Amino acid sequence: MPNPAYSLLSRLLFTLDAETAHDVSMKALSLVSASGMASLLSRLSPPARDPVTVMGLAFPNRVGLAAGLDKNGAAIDALAALGFGHIEIGTVTPRPQPGNPAPRLFRLPEAHAIINRMGFNNLGVDALLRNVGRAGFPKNGGILGVNIGKNADTPLAKAADDYLFCLEKVYPVASYVTINISSPNTKNLRDLQHDEALDTLLARLKSARDRLADQRGRYVPLALKIAPDLEEARIPAIAQALRRHRIDAAIATNTTLSRAGVEHLPHGGETGGLSGAPLFARSTETLKNLVAALEGELPVVGAGGILSAEDARAKIAAGASLVQIYTGLIYQGPGFAREIARALAKSPFPA
Repeated sequence: MPNPAYSLLSRLLFTLDAETAHDVSMKALSLVSASGMASLLSRLSPPARDPVTVMGLAFPNRVGLAAGLDKNGAAIDALAALGFGHIEIGTVTPRPQPGNPAPRLFRLPEAHAIINRMGFNNLGVDALLRNVGRAGFPKNGGILGVNIGKNADTPLAKAADDYLFCLEKVYPVASYVTINISSPNTKNLRDLQHDEALDTLLARLKSARDRLADQRGRYVPLALKIAPDLEEARIPAIAQALRRHRIDAAIATNTTLSRAGVEHLPHGGETGGLSGAPLFARSTETLKNLVAALEGELPVVGAGGILSAEDARAKIAAGASLVQIYTGLIYQGPGFAREIARALAKSPFPA
């Protein structure tokens, strides 16, 4: 349950439309990051210790921030001060783009859910790099993931060029890079999850990463983020592609197009990706199926619908090595990451 102070703050924020509230919150966090106060808070109140090595990286705990909250990397230090073991920023594209027309972000508070059709709105990869350059978190050894995508006006046949461009740009600053081909809000993007398109994309990114690792003397893992709406029969093919191209991890899952259980709610019929509590069962089932198909050859990060420590434990029990939250942070408040990390640290899971 959120603490009383956050309950009051959230009631005030929820009087604003969802995107305005998001912008206000991110501006405040960005100011905290720029002031240097966040780094001080991180030192005074370090994240819960539950060390685990995933993708060859030493994570201080199992709880991360999912991509989508800080698209431009403007509030890394303030977010890190909330107790996350890793921060994933983005999705970032080669060029700035405004995303889809507003309104495009909707709360479903009765279901502890959000629907978004943002459409990779961001300031472009160069702006993200400038922000990362000002942040203390990655310089001080924090685990920073960068989630990359394609511009909306880039034809699907040339999508790999956008991913390669972003990979080249973010390679020097990222702890790991996530390939986002599972957002439902960029037209036809999810087609890249299938067969030859996936094979071609992963082959080119793996080749580029290996070249960059040789050039820079530094290995940056690659993760693939998948959708929860895949047919179960498709998951073994994705697992085979991940293993064939030696991708380092997968993230299960992105948001869902399903409206099961929320159709009757205000905004329940809006188009876009649904996140939050209604996603939990679907995303966890996808996680289980992917873990089984991978046969332990690479780790999976569990994301989707985590609204409690029990939900996080269920993701780990289903085979996740790490978990990520976003919507839960909106509904449960800034202490949520620390609460989950402490709970998982007390759980008898293998390192």
